[in-house]
Amino acid sequence: MKRVVLFLVTNLAVVLVLSIAASVLGVNRFLTANGIQFGTLLAFAALMGFGGAFISLLISKPMAKWTTGARVIERPQNELEHWLINTVARFAHQANIPMPEVAIYDGEPNAFATGASKSSSLVAVSTGLLHMMDRREAEAVIAHEVAHVANGDMVTLTLIQGVVNTFVIFISRIIAYAVDQFLRRGDQEQQGPGIAYMITSVVCELLFGVLASLVVAYFSRQREFRADADAARLMGNTLPMANALRRLGGIEVHSLQGGLASAGIASGSGWLDLFSSHPPIPERIAALENLR
Repeated sequence: MKRVVLFLVTNLAVVLVLSIAASVLGVNRFLTANGIQFGTLLAFAALMGFGGAFISLLISKPMAKWTTGARVIERPQNELEHWLINTVARFAHQANIPMPEVAIYDGEPNAFATGASKSSSLVAVSTGLLHMMDRREAEAVIAHEVAHVANGDMVTLTLIQGVVNTFVIFISRIIAYAVDQFLRRGDQEQQGPGIAYMITSVVCELLFGVLASLVVAYFSRQREFRADADAARLMGNTLPMANALRRLGGIEVHSLQGGLASAGIASGSGWLDLFSSHPPIPERIAALENLR
């Protein structure tokens, strides 16, 4: 319920900020003078910006199962599956959240949490990670993923994505209208937006989309630091999480594909760190050591 309220408040706040800014700058008067309804454009930007982000959130769990081939453990078949179910259940109880679905999949060392809400979440771990790590290290990774669920990180990141999407769509079209009107000045025959509008709109969305991805990536990295710290608290010790990160730092971690890229384990990549959903592993270890 809190997340729904947050979504509504955030959506209204975005619309309010854009409306005030447009009124102060005279953008709404410019649009109205050229036959464009400011309110309609703003509603369209918010619908497209938040709509796409929330559709991705709603289908995140089934898509994650499909893309990774994850098998939900309904009846544990062996000791490892029993341990995995019990470990997730223990951390979920400590974090005071409903029991997530637990899945296992074949693949390189990785793990992820996804789902549209705390009551409809999934924690999945790869066989590669379970075979590479000892039990305490694997527990720390699982605690990290449970912390993501407890913190509502999937919904929070969706809200941030929706906000930046709205700004990108709205501002791109404002600039496109201005460019189109400038190039068509004196031409009274053509009605409606011209080819310059369409080209400018696409170019602006691409450029602003890159800038927006920096914002989303920054917030994603902050949630990783928070989940590391919460995992340490669930474990009662920072050492297992730090050891798990050190082990991951010694191998090439293959990021998950598509929409799961920000959900699974990843590492920094030099100057591209600004676009990375995860902080460099040395920084995460240092942050954990500062908690001692």
